[in-house]
Amino acid sequence: MRLVGDRTDLTPRQVHARADTPGRARAWAELLRLPALFTVPGDALAGAAATGVRPNHRTLLAIGSSLCLYEAGMALNDWADRDEDAVERPHRPLPSGRIHPAAAFTAACAFTAGGLALAARAGRPALAVAAPLAATVWAYDLALKHTPAGPLAMGLARGLDVLLGAAATAGRTRDALPSAAILGSHTLAVTTVSRQETQGGSPLAPLAALVTTACLSGLLTRAHPARESAETSPDSPARTSRPSLRLPAGRVTAAVLGLPGATTPTTPATPSPLPTILATAYAATTARPYFHATLNPSPPLTQRAVSGGIRAMIPLQATLAARSGAPVTALLTAALAPLARRFARKVTIT
Repeated sequence: MRLVGDRTDLTPRQVHARADTPGRARAWAELLRLPALFTVPGDALAGAAATGVRPNHRTLLAIGSSLCLYEAGMALNDWADRDEDAVERPHRPLPSGRIHPAAAFTAACAFTAGGLALAARAGRPALAVAAPLAATVWAYDLALKHTPAGPLAMGLARGLDVLLGAAATAGRTRDALPSAAILGSHTLAVTTVSRQETQGGSPLAPLAALVTTACLSGLLTRAHPARESAETSPDSPARTSRPSLRLPAGRVTAAVLGLPGATTPTTPATPSPLPTILATAYAATTARPYFHATLNPSPPLTQRAVSGGIRAMIPLQATLAARSGAPVTALLTAALAPLARRFARKVTIT
């Protein structure tokens, strides 16, 4: 008698493969750092917000491209460091034998191709940014990681990721350069700390990261005048369809009804507290672990500081979107933070 679903015709190898499926899935989740994936979409969204153009289908393609290139970097990183990890981190998927090195390298190539293909679908400006981004990822993992240029390369990669969102959404990147510089600076600081997460080291790296966080937080909480939307700029094709965006609501109503007061100045709108709230969340996510690592730069505290720095990218991205006048995008980005925290409890983020 055979119960429904009881496969007695499976070979021993197939039975073993079935039983090991959860273990293989977890190994790939560790290799690809799945919790860190939640820190990626905010790059493209922050870049899109900086241009003043609403997110569109090309923004989604940019996010997909970013995710693929990020995962390519994760897989290639462990492939390149497999000998080093065999000594310092033998529990990782490659040195522990749970994933074959050839499979990791193949995944890196496939993710890179997928990321470039999605960028190409988003348009030539997006591909023009995605190509050097992919080259930076491969150069970092294969040549620059253990050199003084390593942190700079990582900062450049994160900045290019922001520009990718701007290029795909609006076809231009100039407006997103400040946001790219801020996220790149944060990434440079986190990467510098991560270089001593396995053996510990000097307190100078976490201290420098703490100072960087303080400077960026101060910059982000500084009064920021409302940014004129790209839809109202002279070179925007959407300007003719929504000219009223340049006028306060009271003046628009008076003008439409033909009433006096159409040109009467109105009281400036009160600045939104959202950027300050999000900037505070950014500082709170990093300050404590950086401070602890400064006092005691041991491997466990340094790893905790790196994890906090990675997760802090989400409120930082949300802050940049809010400062660019995109509160909905900012809130959607910020909503990724609890998801990243939840998954980080199951799979390490570093």
